[in-house]
Amino acid sequence: MSRLKAKIESLLFVSHKPLSIQKIAKILATDSEAIKNSINELAQEYEDGSRGFRLIKIGQSYQLVSDPANGKIIKELLKDEQTGEMTKPALETLTIVAYRGPISKSELDMIRGVNCSLILRNLMIKGLVEAIEDKNKMQTDYRITFDFIRHLGITELVQLPDYEKLNQNQNLEKLLHPELAEQEKNEQLQQELNKDDQEIIKDNNPEENNDSENPS
Repeated sequence: MSRLKAKIESLLFVSHKPLSIQKIAKILATDSEAIKNSINELAQEYEDGSRGFRLIKIGQSYQLVSDPANGKIIKELLKDEQTGEMTKPALETLTIVAYRGPISKSELDMIRGVNCSLILRNLMIKGLVEAIEDKNKMQTDYRITFDFIRHLGITELVQLPDYEKLNQNQNLEKLLHPELAEQEKNEQLQQELNKDDQEIIKDNNPEENNDSENPS
């Protein structure tokens, strides 16, 4: 398999929604025609070989799905995931979504330091998290569902423990928005410079210092 096809396959695998040729081409910085040819080759390989995936076309977009022939065993897996206990990583991710949502996957990945694709998928399967489209930022964000809020016995997110404090945590803000940390650093530097300037002015005016020390 060529590197281009491998990259396309990876993108289709981790994406929870169909991807257009234009979107893939932009991410990979490759022309659309090369992406289209590679996708057609992938689709043919899935059809010809004994693979567990199929590539479907939805409008002008493509999505990687499981082979329908494996539907029964997949249903068994999903049933276990829906009813089984949540792992510690899943609880951590759910907590972040609850306190920081709506939040993008990239922000989640940055906070946890790992790829959260599979965890998000499982939380969505359980009906605890849902995806929403942010048309202004042209991205997918995640938030907890009303079912989860109802399950907690609260009526709104602000009723979560320490919600105001954790929702506006400064350390997280600096992690998600490095420009804020840079701005704070520049402000501190400016304060230090102003302080140094005042010291220089004071040192260059000995008479003023003497007057202050020996009042008439």
